[in-house]
This record gives sequence, structure tokens and C-alpha cells, in this order.
Amino acid sequence: MKRIIGVSVVVLVQTLVLVAMIATKQWTLATGTEVALETAPIDPRSLFRGDYVRLNYAISRLSAEEDFTPGDKAYVLLRKGAPYWLFVAVRREPPPVPSDHVLLKGEVRSARGSRIDIRYGIESYFIPEGEGRELERPEPGAEISILIAVDRFGNAGIKAVLVNGEPRYVERLF
Repeated sequence: MKRIIGVSVVVLVQTLVLVAMIATKQWTLATGTEVALETAPIDPRSLFRGDYVRLNYAISRLSAEEDFTPGDKAYVLLRKGAPYWLFVAVRREPPPVPSDHVLLKGEVRSARGSRIDIRYGIESYFIPEGEGRELERPEPGAEISILIAVDRFGNAGIKAVLVNGEPRYVERLF
């Protein structure tokens, strides 16, 4: 009897952890500030994972005034621009955030002098099978961008892949 209760508790805890992970991401997408980012999609196919788009953001490679080392947290302040949000500053600690700005939290992947490479957790997006090439090589003049949601803690999630400002792929729970 004790063994059944123990196994049940372990299964329940694992299930709750998975539900919490999904709920956290959905909360960010539902309540976060929408931010449009300019991107250049690359490498849309994986033999093991199917079609996806690896995303390369202008805000991933920045010049920093503070010293960073790989593994450090980085807080990137962005302000609303048209049509994309623009980089303002990167800090080791969260700075005050004006009302027309957002704070995006990331991790430093590499640092060379004042140049740092940051990962935000929004660098890839899975798309329907067979449609990856369309985003890798868009029609001439087509513009690919990403709409993300950023919560008050700096966590981000991809809400949609935009082609010429129109949603092409929208993130849904089901």
C-alpha cells in the first residue's frame, strides 16, 4: 500500500511540474506585452525534429557597456519603434523600466570584449511539415518578423511568425 501511495505521489508531482511549465508559457503569451522583432530565419529543417525555423535576431548580438561572461543573465531594455522594437541597453541587473519599454531576460552565450551573444529562449519555432523552405527563402520583397509576448519578469514566448506584418503561424495551446 505504501508503495502505491509513493508511486502515485511521484506521478502526481511530475504531472504538476509539466502542467506548471505549460501554464507558465501560456500565461506569458496571454498576458505579456506584444513586441515585434526583426529577424532573419535560417536552417528550417532537421532530420530528427521536422520543419522548424531557427531565428536570428538583431538583439541577439549586442555591444555592452558592462562586462559579461558566458552563462551570465542579461537584461535587455527595448523601446517601442515602428514597426519593430529597438534596443536601448543591456544590463547585468534589471534596470527600471519606463512605461513604453519592456525588459527581455536572456543568457549570455558568448562574450568577446564588449560584444555579447544572448539567447532568449525564442530562437526556434516549429512549423507544419513541408513549409520550412517558404520561410527560409521568402519571395522577393517579403519581410519575415516575429511577434513575441514578454511578461513583467522578462520571460518571452513566440506568439506568431509574421510575413509582411501578417500572422502566418500563430502559437496555440491546442
